[in-house]
Amino acid sequence: MHPSWLREEDVLLRVRRARCEGGVVAASAYGVFDLWRVPGDKQLMAGADAVLSVSIGPRHARFLLDAGLSSGAPFVVTVPLTTHLRGQLPAFEIAAGLLEGRPLPAARARVIGRDGRLHWRALQALDAMQAGASHRDLAVALFGARAVRAEWHADGALRAQVRHLIARAEGFMRGGYLRLAGLRPAHAGAHGDDRSS
Repeated sequence: MHPSWLREEDVLLRVRRARCEGGVVAASAYGVFDLWRVPGDKQLMAGADAVLSVSIGPRHARFLLDAGLSSGAPFVVTVPLTTHLRGQLPAFEIAAGLLEGRPLPAARARVIGRDGRLHWRALQALDAMQAGASHRDLAVALFGARAVRAEWHADGALRAQVRHLIARAEGFMRGGYLRLAGLRPAHAGAHGDDRSS
């Protein structure tokens, strides 16, 4: 997903033609550009600079191709300098490998941690509330009918957990999703987030 309010050049790897200095083409660590060497389904969207989208199963990569780049030309890859660069470098390295014809490494199963479960359940809570479900119906959907029969009390922990999930979901809806997408500082938490003030 690429948020439409961000410019492409701010977030994508840029593929440029290697510079010529004194009639000699600078050495490129990547060799020469060959679109057909890149594995996967490719889609090229033309513009001032073309955007190359590569899909391999459910995984995707996007590149910004300079207008001066042509097939068979030596090329270099540059990364966008953002505040999140350190965390993005492993993904950028894998994406750059596609340009050399390397396959994607096998996807590792991610262990869903506490935050991931909270985000997931909060989004489920938001969907349920917008569909008109009661708090109790939501608890049944998330935790099961047996748990609700045993633990659903006026001041019970299960009921408090449902209220917390709804508050968290409403916080996401009011802009907290920007922090999850990395577009707002982590200290700017949403209502219902344990890290909010």
